[in-house]
Amino acid sequence: MKIIAGKYKNHHIKTYARAAYRPTSARVRKSIFDILQNLQGARVLDLFAGSGMLGFEAASRGAKEITFVEFDQYAIQFIKTNAALLMDTHFSIFKKNVFTYLQFSGEYDYIFADPPYEKIDLEKLIDLCRQRIVPQGLFILESSRRDKLPSGMTRKKVYGDTVISFWESNK
Repeated sequence: MKIIAGKYKNHHIKTYARAAYRPTSARVRKSIFDILQNLQGARVLDLFAGSGMLGFEAASRGAKEITFVEFDQYAIQFIKTNAALLMDTHFSIFKKNVFTYLQFSGEYDYIFADPPYEKIDLEKLIDLCRQRIVPQGLFILESSRRDKLPSGMTRKKVYGDTVISFWESNK
């Protein structure tokens, strides 16, 4: 996989062939970051990080701090390997359950979440994330078309089975 824009454009992100996660496609990533545009100086949280691709793309577009939360040890090793190659961004990596992490985390300008489709409580995730974004920040959720999403999103884009939804802070 390659970073598609910004200062790390075309940089390859290493991952492993039998990964348990489903990476966000380049088309969907491009759409998300075209909507967000300027991430200069932003604090970003990448939940269910998998390959870390969303966080690395945010770093390439100027985010100053990226926090990855992932439970799979193999995925974490690849995130660490890739983060070591991108030296001018501050990366933090946590091997934790996302819901546990969110109960005690700080605030972020942008939170990305790409959970396993149809396997978690999205309403709880959305509520916790909206509490952790700063006013004027955004929570961006990648989900399946089959997932039932609560109302209140500010924007929604559909790409085949993938739905990208945007929520603002609930503060």
